[in-house]
Amino acid sequence: MAKAKTVHICTECGGQSVKWQGQCPHCGAWNTLVETRAETSAPATHRYRALAADGRLQRLAEVQAAEAPRWSTGVAELDRVLGGGLVPGAVVLLGGDPGIGKSTLLLQALAHISGERQVLYVTGEESAQQVALRARRLALDATRLTLLAEIALEPILDTLRSHAPQVAVIDSIQTLYSEALQSAPGSVAQVRECAAQLTHHAKQTGTAVFLVGHVTKEGALAGPRVLEHIVDTVLYFEGDTHSSFRLVRAFKNRFGAVNELGVFAMTERGLREVSNPSALFLSHHGRDVAGSCVLVTQEGTRPLLVEVQALVDEAHAPNPRRLGVGLEQNRLAMLLAVLHRHAGIACFDQDVFVNAVGGVRISEPAADLAVLLAIVSSLRNQPLPPKLVVFGEVGLAGEVRPVQRGLERLREAAKLGFERAIVPRANVPRQPPAGLEILAVERVEEAVASLRQGS
Repeated sequence: MAKAKTVHICTECGGQSVKWQGQCPHCGAWNTLVETRAETSAPATHRYRALAADGRLQRLAEVQAAEAPRWSTGVAELDRVLGGGLVPGAVVLLGGDPGIGKSTLLLQALAHISGERQVLYVTGEESAQQVALRARRLALDATRLTLLAEIALEPILDTLRSHAPQVAVIDSIQTLYSEALQSAPGSVAQVRECAAQLTHHAKQTGTAVFLVGHVTKEGALAGPRVLEHIVDTVLYFEGDTHSSFRLVRAFKNRFGAVNELGVFAMTERGLREVSNPSALFLSHHGRDVAGSCVLVTQEGTRPLLVEVQALVDEAHAPNPRRLGVGLEQNRLAMLLAVLHRHAGIACFDQDVFVNAVGGVRISEPAADLAVLLAIVSSLRNQPLPPKLVVFGEVGLAGEVRPVQRGLERLREAAKLGFERAIVPRANVPRQPPAGLEILAVERVEEAVASLRQGS
């Protein structure tokens, strides 16, 4: 029997190569070529016809564009991450670690939506009985929720056309396969083909589609990178599976703001929305402790108060450690150099550990000043003044730069009872929030000196 021919497909760009290579010849990515069986016949080209109904040239000013209506999912935090609700015809990709709550969240949302609209839940990983048991455990009203246990793409598309749901969930895209291809479910070719067909159907009919995606051990979505380009919105579950709190973040959204954050708590009855997420990321100490500083960060359109903790200890090895949890480690090393050069505080013989409480990941540079003040507080074993919040970007020249949405951050801090704020001078508002004393700084050394004045 003749051996089946195989090709190597890049998981990043989808390019094909006859033999394995360390580097993809098409996009230059390393270690991304995966062996798969070669297709005997190319898929029919009519499946990839243009989505536009009219291919004629037209002026952009003549195009009649209207704001797309949005459907509420019944879960306020999910609506926030989606940009205000679900847009008809949108394709949303939801990824996350196994067991973090992807199927639970979508089943809860679909049960809410089924009260007003036609819905369809396609399960490829679990049986219908398993999904029914979960719905019963979550105490959901599933009387109008339609379920289909299928992994073949063609029957799923036929059901979507005949049933005509307004919202559909595919759980998950890696379990589907198309009969036009011979490769196994989850392969690069199958994931790309199934996602393209479902996206095509969503754009033609206006059905909003949720795709559940698996993640690799590195934390990236499994399958070709083009999968994230095909869909309209990419959502990721964040948070420790050993903790009860879950974060859903938008990394791509054609209908709303990116980096928008939704906060949930996992309970026996499923995912529950957290109405005051700032309280989640703030620790409640019995007394003032050194090395703790409250930061006002901005996640999309939402200001959040997060406690940044630092521990500075004498190093017992030739190379002191610099470790950041929830913060960028390279930026931590840069901030320590700025602190030494411009404030005269050296940590070259100290181990420095920085942590963002609650498992949140902070990527914006507005956390720089809070990290520096937490490090100084721990090094001196001197607690920061009570009811103090800090934000500001620090430059290599030692200047404290302004950040965006400064007034919204200050209002959030005042609403939660904070009384003092150290902020960049350019972020000082003309009318400060009531009850909030604002200290403006322009240099790192000014911020460090203000700690002794306020203590």
